Amino acid sequence: MEPQNLTGVSEFLLLGLSEDPELQPLLFGLFLSMYLITVAGNLLIILTISSDHHLHTPMYFFLSILSLADIGVTSTTVPKMLVNIQTESKSIIYVGCLTQVSFFYLFACLDSLLLTVMAYDRLVAICYPLHYTVIMNPRRCGLLVLVSFFFSLLYSQLQLSFVSQITFCKEVEIPSFFCDSPQLFKLACSDTFNIDILVYCIVAIYGGIPVSGILFSYMRIVSSILRISSSGGKHKAFSSCGSHLSVVCLFYGTGLGVHLSSAVSSSARKDAVTSVMYTVVTPMLNPFIYTLRNRDIKRVLSKLLSRTA
Repeated sequence: MEPQNLTGVSEFLLLGLSEDPELQPLLFGLFLSMYLITVAGNLLIILTISSDHHLHTPMYFFLSILSLADIGVTSTTVPKMLVNIQTESKSIIYVGCLTQVSFFYLFACLDSLLLTVMAYDRLVAICYPLHYTVIMNPRRCGLLVLVSFFFSLLYSQLQLSFVSQITFCKEVEIPSFFCDSPQLFKLACSDTFNIDILVYCIVAIYGGIPVSGILFSYMRIVSSILRISSSGGKHKAFSSCGSHLSVVCLFYGTGLGVHLSSAVSSSARKDAVTSVMYTVVTPMLNPFIYTLRNRDIKRVLSKLLSRTA
């Protein structure tokens, strides 16, 4: 759907995290470092998985796609913030703002759905180990990723269509470092009640189904693990889920914390600071979680580093 500027507003102003001139160099250095760590860490995960045939399994295939989605989430928001700090400008054009909304929700939703797919993968591996290779065949894995991408694209286009239908006043100032649809709805001059209801329903569906799928998968997983007689077998089964469960808790924990804090707090600037958690911090920490908690990744990574050295 082609976005239409119904208001004549050519650009918005991104106020960022702080307007203090003395803090701008610090913010630039901090976010540049976090962005480089995020991109390098996730690219290293992808390179590690692709370089060793022992890691060419469904779990690591989904992990490599998750790393691409994490790079996409951060690359949608942070580079524009860095450019604005460096040029001492706060502006973002109308089309650029809508593009940022579209790509941010595309990659964020893809993150959520991939975590659900990975939970299903762990469910099959632990509850149906003898049929794992048959159930999680390459065709099904590719289909799961394509379906996840399709529904993520649909979600992002719905968000884009809602934002493109609202009207804005002149000199729209967004109290954040990126264009986020809830902030844009608050700044609209037109009545957004019907759009708000639609957005809440869609968010409930897109948020509720993945969370329900993950909870159902882990209920089945825990039930199967408790039936294992040996303590070694239980530990091995739990350890295979540890990294994924940590990322799930980090992803949904930070997202839920941000939304709860925004509901309690009336400060839009505090909401912008807390949004850093799920837009920057979570994608940066995911490679560390999978590297530190996964022996296969550490083994291949150490071989790569020693070969490079």
